[in-house]
Order: sequence, then C-alpha cells, then structure tokens
Amino acid sequence: MTTTISSIFLSASLLLLCVLPAFEQRELTADSHHHTLQVSSLLPSSVCSSSKAADKKLSSLKVVHKYGPCSQLHQQESNPPTHADVLLQDQARVNSIHSRLAKTSSDVKETDATKIPAKDGSVVGSGNYVVTVGIGNPKTDLSLIFDTGSDITWTQCQPCIRYCYPQKESIFDPSKSKSYLNISCNSPTCSSLSSATGNAGRCASSTCVYAIQYGDSSYSAGFFGKESITLTSTDVFNDIPFGCGQNNRGLFGGAAGLLGLGRDKLSFPSQTAQKYNKIFSYCLPSSASSTGYLTFGNSDISNSVHFTPLVTFPRATSFYGLDIAGISVGGNKLPISSSLFTNAGTIIDSGTVITRLPPTAYSALKTAFRQAMSQYQRTQALSILDTCYDFSNYTTVSIPKISMFFGGSVEVDLDKSGIMFGQDVSQVCLAFAGNGDDSEVGIFGNVQQKTLQVVYDGAGGRVGFGASGCD
Repeated sequence: MTTTISSIFLSASLLLLCVLPAFEQRELTADSHHHTLQVSSLLPSSVCSSSKAADKKLSSLKVVHKYGPCSQLHQQESNPPTHADVLLQDQARVNSIHSRLAKTSSDVKETDATKIPAKDGSVVGSGNYVVTVGIGNPKTDLSLIFDTGSDITWTQCQPCIRYCYPQKESIFDPSKSKSYLNISCNSPTCSSLSSATGNAGRCASSTCVYAIQYGDSSYSAGFFGKESITLTSTDVFNDIPFGCGQNNRGLFGGAAGLLGLGRDKLSFPSQTAQKYNKIFSYCLPSSASSTGYLTFGNSDISNSVHFTPLVTFPRATSFYGLDIAGISVGGNKLPISSSLFTNAGTIIDSGTVITRLPPTAYSALKTAFRQAMSQYQRTQALSILDTCYDFSNYTTVSIPKISMFFGGSVEVDLDKSGIMFGQDVSQVCLAFAGNGDDSEVGIFGNVQQKTLQVVYDGAGGRVGFGASGCD
C-alpha cells in the first residue's frame, strides 16, 4: 500500500513538473500582450526631462510640446488649455480636414491682408509640437509649430499692419534682414498659393499677398516673400517661400508661426528637396515634459523602420495618406474588414491629437479594450473620449497593448504612452475616437505616434515607423 501511494505521489509530482512550465509560459505570453503603467506617469510633470537625441542627429531640431515645461513658450502661457479644451480644439481641426477632403469645401472669401475678418479664433490645435528655426539674415530664432497637414511656412512680421497676437520671442522684422525679398503678385510662386492655402494670391502694390484660414477660425494673412531659413549651422536655405504675417488671429500658444511640412510644392520639404529629397522624420516625446526631434534627410533612419506605401487623396494631395489594414488589442486582431478602412481612407497628421477611426472600427476597438479593462472602474466621458477610467486607488495599472496594421504587411506596436489620454488619475481615457460615419477619412493622430520614429519619404512614396525612436 505504501509503495502504491508513493508511486501515485511520484507520478503526480512528475506530472506537475511537466505541466508547470507550460502554465508559466501561458502566463508569460498573456503578460506580453499588456503594458504595466505607473499611474503617476499618466500625469503632466512640471519638470523637463530633455533627450539628447536631437543633438546626435544631423540636420535635426529639438521638438517640444507647446505647453510643456521643456518649451520656452510654457512660461508665457499662464492659462494653458485643459485636456477638455484640447479635445474640443482637436475636433475643430478634424472637421476642417474632413471639409478639405470632402467634395465640397468652404474657402476664405476675403484674402487681402487688410480684409480678413478681425475675429478671435481659437488655436490650430493645442496638442501641437514646436521647433526653433532661424529666420532671416542675420537670423532671428523663432518657435514654429510644425505641421504635416499644412504647406506654407509663415511667421508674424513687423509692422503688424492689422494685428499680431502675443508671442514669446520678438516679432520678426523683415526690414532688418538682408535676405528678405517680396514676391511679385504676377509670379508663378504667387499663383501657387491656391493649392497650398485654398486661396488665390492677391496683389498689394504689386506684392503677393497670402491668406490662410484654419478650421477653428484662426488665420494668418500678409505679404508672401522669400527668406533665408536656418535649421542648423550647416543647414541654411535661401529664397524659401515664406509668409510674412501682418494680420494674425488665434491663440497659437505664443508660437511665432508655422513650419509647413505638407506635400505641396510650396512646403518646406518640397523647397529643400534638392538636399533632403523630400525626406524628414520625427519622434514625438512620450510626454509633454520630455523632448523629441525633427530631422531632415535620410542619414539617421533606424534599421528597425518598416515602410508602408503612401496614399494620395485626389481632392487634397498635400496630405500624407495611409492604408490601414487592421487593429489588434491585447494580441487579438479585431474582426474588422480591411475594406472598411480602405473605403474611407486614412491620413497621418502631426497636428491632430486623437486618432479618428470609422465608427464601426472604433466600436470594435472600444469593446475589446473595455473587456480587457473590466477590473477597473469606468467613469464619465471626457469630451469626445467615451472609454474612461478612475485610477485613483491604483499605483500601477495593466492595459492591453494595441497594434496598428498598415499596407505592405507593416505592424506598428503603439507605445504605452500612446494609448491613453488624461489630465487627472480619476479620468484617464482610451485615446481613440470614432468619426461621424464610416465614410469619413480616418486620422492617425499624434498621441498614437508618441516615441515612434516616423519617417516621411515623399520622393519614395512611403511612410515608415520604427520603435523607440526618441532614444
């Protein structure tokens, strides 16, 4: 009897030894599909943690969040927008993009610098990132919002004939620059403004006048000229088409203007194509309290970057289009037909904060996310974000990983900082939203791009993504 019992225990022990590794492997596999987050990492920090990545790369500019402690604009903004404000302003930008991509769109009717309506608009988008660029000769260093959804580069200029909003640095004075030249209103460059801004160039004393109005009613109008733009001591470009704003409205967060990185021939990548071949890349930092970079050229593209074909929208050729093929949550690919994304189309945009999906796709995403987060208490919606949680009683939380699949068999794992959005631990939300209907164009926003090296190869017709891009 003793022998029999001993044999049973020995067999059971051997069985456990065989089963336990498999059990442990299943647990490890399950954990590999989740991120563990420190709840404190979800909160804005008041201390700047600067990365040296921009310093190590050629032709690079440091990228900072407009309202973060790493930005010199941060000190001026005594009342930065709340997260709810940011989301409302973000929706205004999305509405503008959808309007531009629709068959019918509204243009600014009055384009003269002295005739743009003198009304206060809100911001181009409060989730924007800024770089410091030298304008003129001798150069004046100015903070510019960089924007892949816009084409022309402009800054506020003296003498501010109609109005200039408050900005951190001194307003650029073209009369003190040896390299500033006005563009004639009869020149081909002036005629090109129509495709770049949606408004034809006008004349003021034979000088070309530009006007651009954004979806949130902010705008810039003034003289269109050519100027020297300095990125680094070895990256100086002369005769770059440039808007010298004389009537500018909107709360641009103290930034002096905008660096246009779209695909139009007047954009900065097109104007510097001889040197950079329309290639640029950036890494957006994991939080507003850290830094990233914007790099021009292909000298520092990581070997880990995988490329997906660039898609062009006939009605708005300056946008960078993508082909989304699917989404996975917690390692499980969602049951969404790829045709749902293909029919609507998708763009990647540095200025849109929250990724927009066809509502059918977003419904599947939030359902899967909620199931994976069922152990946490849900709380009220934050503006357009309807899947929110109260993490007040936690120091760490586990959230499912989310991956995006693009054309060319490219899988992009979103960083843990690119999944949720919140200003307070009591209201942290899934950072995705649905469009109004499945026919509206999707947008891959900047929250989801955090810490990725995002490469735009305009000449090669492709966009690339690489992990840990800000390191």
